[in-house]
Amino acid sequence: MAFKNILKNVRIWIVIIALIFAVVAIHPVLDSKGAAIRNVIKDSAAEKAGIESPDPNTAPTKREVITSINNQLVNNIQDYEDIIKTLQLNQTVRINTNKGQYVLRTLPLTESIVLNETEWINKTFTEDNQTYTHLVLQNKTETKIIGMQDIGLKVYEAPTSNLRKGLDLQGGTRVLLQPENETSAEDMEIILENMKQRLNVFGLSDVIVKSASDLPVYLGGTGMDFIIVEIAGANEEEVKDLLSQQGKFEAKIANKTVFKGGNDITYVCRSSDCSGIDPTTGCGQNNGEWFCSFRFSISLNPEAAKKQAEATKDLDIVPSETEMRYLSEKLQLFLDDEMVDELNIAEGLKGQAVTEIEISGSGAGITQQAAVLDSLDNMKRLQTILITGSLPVKLNIVKTDSISPTLGKEFIKNSVFFAVLAMIGVALVIVIIYRKLVIAIPILITMISEIVLLLGTASLIGWNLDLAAIAGIIISVGTGVDDQIVITDETLRGEQKAYSLKERIKRAFFIIMAAYFVTVVAMLPLWFAGAGLLKGFALTTIIGVSIGVFITRPAFASLIELLLKE
Repeated sequence: MAFKNILKNVRIWIVIIALIFAVVAIHPVLDSKGAAIRNVIKDSAAEKAGIESPDPNTAPTKREVITSINNQLVNNIQDYEDIIKTLQLNQTVRINTNKGQYVLRTLPLTESIVLNETEWINKTFTEDNQTYTHLVLQNKTETKIIGMQDIGLKVYEAPTSNLRKGLDLQGGTRVLLQPENETSAEDMEIILENMKQRLNVFGLSDVIVKSASDLPVYLGGTGMDFIIVEIAGANEEEVKDLLSQQGKFEAKIANKTVFKGGNDITYVCRSSDCSGIDPTTGCGQNNGEWFCSFRFSISLNPEAAKKQAEATKDLDIVPSETEMRYLSEKLQLFLDDEMVDELNIAEGLKGQAVTEIEISGSGAGITQQAAVLDSLDNMKRLQTILITGSLPVKLNIVKTDSISPTLGKEFIKNSVFFAVLAMIGVALVIVIIYRKLVIAIPILITMISEIVLLLGTASLIGWNLDLAAIAGIIISVGTGVDDQIVITDETLRGEQKAYSLKERIKRAFFIIMAAYFVTVVAMLPLWFAGAGLLKGFALTTIIGVSIGVFITRPAFASLIELLLKE
């Protein structure tokens, strides 16, 4: 009889329907296999084969997952890494994913070595709209293969649900930045968008860039603005320099700025045919340390080219014993007001509105291969800054956290274990106090329902679950147990004092609603007034208690009423 009455209750059906939608949103996968693609490195073999970096807004279970490589099954990350280690140079690789098949060829990692031998080569230059060619004696270079490039994929374990894990649970890097000067809301928006673009151009996805503020001074805080950048699966050194640089790139001739990074540059070459280790200088050793030079070409817009022509038209031509002569001033490259390189300007470029420019720089390392990799990393950062432009203000790194994914796995395992223990403990206490098992069962069902609904909401809105969010879940479920006890206590007390059922429920929900509004009001300062680091805790708590007050706890009241009547 009680079961039939339960199925007739509208409040209980609302919870059941909400639970169905929550499970669909979470989309648990019981047997997940493969290695999910997190990032695709620019200009890598994988990108050239057509593999794309995932859209950060794509649900985890909808992401592309590698299932096999060269007909060898990939069940997890370890399988993927073991297969990649066996690949040879210039080997054809067939990668199967849940979305298709790709064929790529492994690329060599090369370096250019300058030889002592010399050769005569043809050099061309333009003067007065006339093109001239003459022979120039130049050092020979030799390209040497020093290894195999990575195929360009960063992967992680195939998702088991649509729940998005924060860095605390999946590992990665968190950087806290502070603007050097006070910033307006408009400048902060520009900074956030620019940084997102920088990280995407650099080849990183799964990136969260958000603003945060300390509490106002009158509430005991500093009132300072901060920026939080969270990058899953990236190491600290990979992103720290890129984030802290303002990226104010300027090219000057005779202390006059001729072009800047961003709008003045229409194209930045990142392919191997026009970027990489400079073949004319290559790598060299000095005092036990290796140095390697890089170069890449860029295209300027007509306005920037015209500025360059104006800056060079009155310069003198420096006499030279060789056939190649240069102007009296050099093209100096500045990054964040520090000169990173200077380039000679050929005499044929005097007064010419040239749109094609070659940028160069260098890197260093203990070994030759380390110097090559450092040089290529520096080139990649500079290319990214030239594409995205500069930030309105310089940012200082306040703190960096590098989080191991192993700790996150252990935390999740321990959290689930202790959550089950806590629920069993609550049930035992309820049975001991009320001496009725029929009361403990609905409380357990309600607790589980609230957790599922909260996780379903997080999956639906794409909210990342981190330590702060888990703390919010604990708070909301804890207040739920408290409210359920209030409802139970008022119902039993009402029977003793002969209150009507309507009056008993009304008394219970008056207490519950008062507690609800107090909790929400307490969380709002953490959300709006600042303390951005605790925003996840505040939001999760507010959503959790709202789900409980308006969905699960009314259903619990109806359920406990029906069971106690029976």
